Amino acid sequence: GIGVVQGSRFQWVNPRLCGLWGRSMEELTRGNSVDFIHPEDRSQAVDRLLMQLGEDDRPQVFSARVLAADGSTRWVLASVVRIVWEDRPAALCFFTDISEIKRMEREREGLEARLIQAHKMEALGTLASGIAHDFNNILGAILGFSEMSLLSAPEGSMLRRNLGRVIDAAQRATDLVRQILTFSRQSEQEKKPVLLGTIAKETLRMLRATLPATIEVQPRLETEAPVLADPTQMHQVILNLCTNAGQAMRAHGGRLDLKLTEVTLGADSQAIPPDLTPGPYVLLSVSDTGNGIAPEILPRIFDPFFTTKDKGEGTGMGLAVVHGIVRGHQGTVLVDSLPGQGSTFNVYLPRLEPLAAGKDETGPGKTLVGRRERILFVDDEEPLVELATQVLTRLGYEVVGRTSSPAALDLFRENPDRFDLVITDYTMPRMTGADLAREILALRPSLPVILCTGYSEDMTPDLAADIGVRTYLNKPVPLAELSQAIRRILEDRP
Repeated sequence: GIGVVQGSRFQWVNPRLCGLWGRSMEELTRGNSVDFIHPEDRSQAVDRLLMQLGEDDRPQVFSARVLAADGSTRWVLASVVRIVWEDRPAALCFFTDISEIKRMEREREGLEARLIQAHKMEALGTLASGIAHDFNNILGAILGFSEMSLLSAPEGSMLRRNLGRVIDAAQRATDLVRQILTFSRQSEQEKKPVLLGTIAKETLRMLRATLPATIEVQPRLETEAPVLADPTQMHQVILNLCTNAGQAMRAHGGRLDLKLTEVTLGADSQAIPPDLTPGPYVLLSVSDTGNGIAPEILPRIFDPFFTTKDKGEGTGMGLAVVHGIVRGHQGTVLVDSLPGQGSTFNVYLPRLEPLAAGKDETGPGKTLVGRRERILFVDDEEPLVELATQVLTRLGYEVVGRTSSPAALDLFRENPDRFDLVITDYTMPRMTGADLAREILALRPSLPVILCTGYSEDMTPDLAADIGVRTYLNKPVPLAELSQAIRRILEDRP
């Protein structure tokens, strides 16, 4: 489009310029030309026009947004040249619609931002995998020595309560590492029957300390039906939903409702949410009385990196993580929200039949004692060898510990029939636990071997089984889990 500006008005415009602005020739020539420019770009446009009408003969080129009659905004590339119009200085303006180019630039910038964020997440996964082994060894020592001390603590004493808090914190730190590894695709989900009510109570107890007193928390746990799930990821789902609800009410307070119920989809003509099949489900609902979600934003809330929060308040990954975890558990998450009336997130997860669930495996298990069987324990971390020796001796085993895998192999070669079980770490200098297991099993193929690891990309339960390892455990290993694994493997011997 082309127009001639003299003073502050268009003196002449061509039909293409009228089409660009969505305005008639009369409307454009009657009003102030600057009024048709977006307020944020007006000063730039005025400066370029004044410069061109002055002594600068060079064409002025700039981009700006123009306001169409219907209220929409379009981007134009403006080129301004000084001319004489009816014996007076004027500006001949050429306007090119570049709205599509700007849209493509925004998409490119968005893709670049997502790529940068993806690289950040990849870096997080690399960092997590790098520290996971050492971090889990540290947690193993904290958890193990605390559990050992707990065995000697009097019932009902302050010492026993304090040790329980230390163990809870160490287990939560262990879960945190697993969350990061799982999210960065460095570990697989470990699904087992869990009670969402147990996880919900623990999450709300932890979250309560971080919420302002103006937010009332009302849990309504109406079912104890189990679901087949990764307990760490279920904790993450509940924590993310409750954190979002709390942030929606942080300014003015309100009420956070967490409800757990059973529903049977397909019964009594009940509507079935998309992507679900008829059957029994556990329904987790998290509601808030905050400002709600605008309708134009609602379709995007589960998009990765999309957020309405200010810088430093969130990454936009929370709801995307929730959506991914729930879909990975054959469930779905739906949202119901109106501006000014709060939001409700409904999570549907397939319900397990009671017979399939067994006991609540998220709680503590029973510690099983030994029958004086002889165990060779190998780990390059001396505190873990000391801990294992104390724990296993107390449980009724005879234990020999080594911090060097070659030294352990030499000891075993001296008398291959001396031991009933070998427990070895995987990541060790000079000789890995896998190589140690191969050498030992070459001498005694039927000997039970347990392989433990803080984290390794090179070893999986399937690879360990191919070597001949009977059991593969992730550090830190709780005392009950270790004792049960030992009894199971020893009692399965021929």
